[in-house]
Amino acid sequence: MRAPEPVAEVRRAVREALEARPEGTNGAFAASEAATAPFVRHGSGGEGGDAVIVACSGGADSLALAAATVHVAPGEVHAVVVDHRLQDGSAERAQRVAEQLRGLGVTSAEVVAVGVGTAGGPEAAARSARYAALRTASGAHGGAPVLLGHTLDDQAETVLLGLGRGSGARSLAGMACWDPPWCRPLLGVRRATTRAACAALGLAVWDDPHNADPRYARVRLRHEVLPVLEDALGGGVAPALARTAAQLADDDAALSALAEGRLEVLTDADGSLDAVVLAGDPPAVRRRVLRAWLTAAGARELSDAHVRAVDSVVAQWRGQGVPPLPGELVVVRDRGRLRVLVGPRNDQRAPARPAGPSPIR
Repeated sequence: MRAPEPVAEVRRAVREALEARPEGTNGAFAASEAATAPFVRHGSGGEGGDAVIVACSGGADSLALAAATVHVAPGEVHAVVVDHRLQDGSAERAQRVAEQLRGLGVTSAEVVAVGVGTAGGPEAAARSARYAALRTASGAHGGAPVLLGHTLDDQAETVLLGLGRGSGARSLAGMACWDPPWCRPLLGVRRATTRAACAALGLAVWDDPHNADPRYARVRLRHEVLPVLEDALGGGVAPALARTAAQLADDDAALSALAEGRLEVLTDADGSLDAVVLAGDPPAVRRRVLRAWLTAAGARELSDAHVRAVDSVVAQWRGQGVPPLPGELVVVRDRGRLRVLVGPRNDQRAPARPAGPSPIR
C-alpha cells in the first residue's frame, strides 16, 4: 500500500540525508549517492548498517522524523527524549513519548533528564543542556549520528533572527543538513507536512506550550513577523529564506576552504601566524583564518567583534594592542607575527598551547 504523500515526503527526506552521510560519521561513508545508496536502500550490511539516534520531543516534527527513520534506516534506530524539567509533569510526558517511540519500532528509547542553567537566557540554556545530553548519547553508541527534526520553517526563522541581529554569512547560512554528529534531514520539508504525516500515521502529537509563548523571540517571529512578510510579499517567504541560507552556505564553504589552506601556509611550527602576509588576503578569508587560528589556540565563544579586533592588528597595524579575549587570552604582534598568550596570572604570562591548523567552521 502506497504511503500518503506527506509520509512519503518525510521518508524521502530522511533517506536522502542518510545517503549523503559524510565520511567519519560512525563509519566511513562516501558522500556520493552511488556509494551509499545500496547500503541504505537495501540494508545489505557494510557501513550503511551503523546505528543512528533520533532526538524526539513528542512534537510533530520529531515524531514524523522518528517514524520515517525507523522505516528507511537499515541499522539500529535509538531514540532519546530529553526531559528539561521546566514544566510540571515533564517526566511523565517524556516517558509517554518514549513508549510511543517504542511502538513505532525503535531499537531503544531512553529518557534523559537534564539540568538547565541560565547562561545566555532560557532558550540558549535549554539548548545547551539538550545538545550536551544528545552528544553523550552519540558517544555511547560509537559516535552515532543524531537526527534532529528542524524543518524548512525553522531554517527560515533562523535566517530572519540572524538578519535582525546583524549576523554574518556564517550565521545567515542557517543550519546545515550534516554537521557531525548532527543531521537535519527535514530542512527541505515544511512544518505543515510533518503534522500531516503524523495525522496520516495516527500519531498523537504533543504541542509544547513554549512554542506559543510570546516571551521568546522565535515565537514572535513565527506568529507575528513571518505572517506579515508573507502577506506583504505575496507568499513564499519561508522557502525564499531557506534558499538564501543554502546559497550563503555554499559561499561560506568556498571561503572557508580557502581560509583553511591559508591557515596551514601561514602558521609556523610554534603556532604563531604571519600577519604581514595575511594582511594581503581578502577580508572575508582573512577573518576566517583568524577565527580558526584563535580557536586552535584555545579561544572559545568568539564574537565578530573579537575577531575584528584581532584583524585590526593585521590589516591596520599602528602599534595598537588587542583587548583580552574570552578565557584570559591575549593576542600580541611581534616582528610581524601574531601570538596568543595567556592573560596575566601572578604578574606573569605563559604561552598558550600552540595555535595550528584547524577545521574552518
